[in-house]
Amino acid sequence: MTKIIIEVEVRPSEDENKVLQAIRNLFDFENLKEEKSGYTKILVAESHTLLSLQKFHRKLREERILDAARKYLTKNLIGNVITFMLNKQAAAVGKISFVDDEKESPLGPIKVTIEYKDPQALIDWLTPKTAKGVPLWENPIPSDE
Repeated sequence: MTKIIIEVEVRPSEDENKVLQAIRNLFDFENLKEEKSGYTKILVAESHTLLSLQKFHRKLREERILDAARKYLTKNLIGNVITFMLNKQAAAVGKISFVDDEKESPLGPIKVTIEYKDPQALIDWLTPKTAKGVPLWENPIPSDE
């Protein structure tokens, strides 16, 4: 089963629509819910299909960061779950910037969790190996079943 969860904090000084747009710039999703945590709100976007990663897939190629992204995704793979964080401000302008620590994203990161039966196939689709920055192959999107 495929499960993608994208969580992002909306701080009191932020425009919720802009934070939501930051998510939409990189991902599609099926469901969106809000959770309260003190004075902050947390947006939780969910999807159950890898199709919601197609924008992210395309952006990785446009920005020519396949090698770095592959290392980052592989490093953050545990069992059948890939977790990573993205800089919210970069996402707001449609760019991918991975962060290792929440403090690297001043307004809080976008947290992405992908649970998939064959995470290596997912990594190979999102970030194929390259030679001189050019993908050696392009795999089709893995099946959600």
